[in-house]
Amino acid sequence: MRNCFLSIWGIIDPIYYFFSRLTVIDKEKQSVFRVRLTRYKGAQIILSDGTKIKKNDVLVKIHLHNIKLMRELRTIESAVRKGMIIYQKVYISMPLLVDYISKHKKRDDIKGIIGITMLHKGVERLGFEVVKPSNHFYRFFKKVTHLPILYLTSKQFNAQSIPNSYYLLISKEKLQQKYQKRG
Repeated sequence: MRNCFLSIWGIIDPIYYFFSRLTVIDKEKQSVFRVRLTRYKGAQIILSDGTKIKKNDVLVKIHLHNIKLMRELRTIESAVRKGMIIYQKVYISMPLLVDYISKHKKRDDIKGIIGITMLHKGVERLGFEVVKPSNHFYRFFKKVTHLPILYLTSKQFNAQSIPNSYYLLISKEKLQQKYQKRG
């Protein structure tokens, strides 16, 4: 059943990619990120470096390329090993994200990076800050939309114990300080 669902997702993913206005950040497709610019709509957040994220600020919204990751990880049994591989792939993608932003025509308007995920353990080492979305409806909506990912990646899927989704945020300046290639 999971393989069938994964195959269907593989067919639907390019359609989703097209309609969601996502962009691949590197030509070699080494990154696990697909991104788009967005305007932040939540409550004000002050990051640890003092950056204020306010309503309508321009952010780069990152999406993990889930189907790509699931195909690469499907033979790995250990959840810990899967987590380590995802962490490494995100770490490798961070400098590519810096390059993408530095070349973007709206680079001066971009205030930071945002993602929303159930996978938030250890992201502080990558420079992200974890923030719970304040809107209850949005949190419920994200739980529902993350169900297919949870179903495909969990051996013991339980709809009653769906983890909460959190924002992952990092300011553009912190991202550049941590990941910009020095040359």
